[in-house]
Amino acid sequence: MNGKKQIQQAYASILDNDFEQAIRSFEQAIELEPDNPEYHYKLSITYARSGKLASALKHAQIACDLEPAHETYRYQLLQLQAMELVREAEKLADAGGRRRLKQAVRLLMEAILKDPLSLEAYLLLSAVYAELGYYRKSAESAQEALKLNPQHEAVLQHIERYRELFAPYMNKE
Repeated sequence: MNGKKQIQQAYASILDNDFEQAIRSFEQAIELEPDNPEYHYKLSITYARSGKLASALKHAQIACDLEPAHETYRYQLLQLQAMELVREAEKLADAGGRRRLKQAVRLLMEAILKDPLSLEAYLLLSAVYAELGYYRKSAESAQEALKLNPQHEAVLQHIERYRELFAPYMNKE
């Protein structure tokens, strides 16, 4: 027996915006075919959209373990790992203190290595650098975020907040 029927039910649930039911259907499909990496991957996406990062990571890892050469599964795992690192860095930054801020920088740099398209990582990195007084690095990180989305309101507000301190370091393109 395979899980195709459960996958179809999961998609129907997603179309109905019933992500909890979609999760249950994906889990049923996995019970029937535990070694199907595609099912784990799809469940990972649904968990991520539902804000359940730990579960999303678990199933992304399983998909990668089952099919290590699959680029899409690998990319999903790296994105989720980067999201987790950004969340950890946010906690450190919120706690404050120079030592924690420097730890946040390390986590954010790791997040960017895993997902170079993580606007959130660049924006938080810019904010942390600014808090540390590293305005050149802060401006560079803000510019990277701006490249990813030139209209992103939070990035534009951040740049405006530090406009005078960033001015010597911003590209005049």
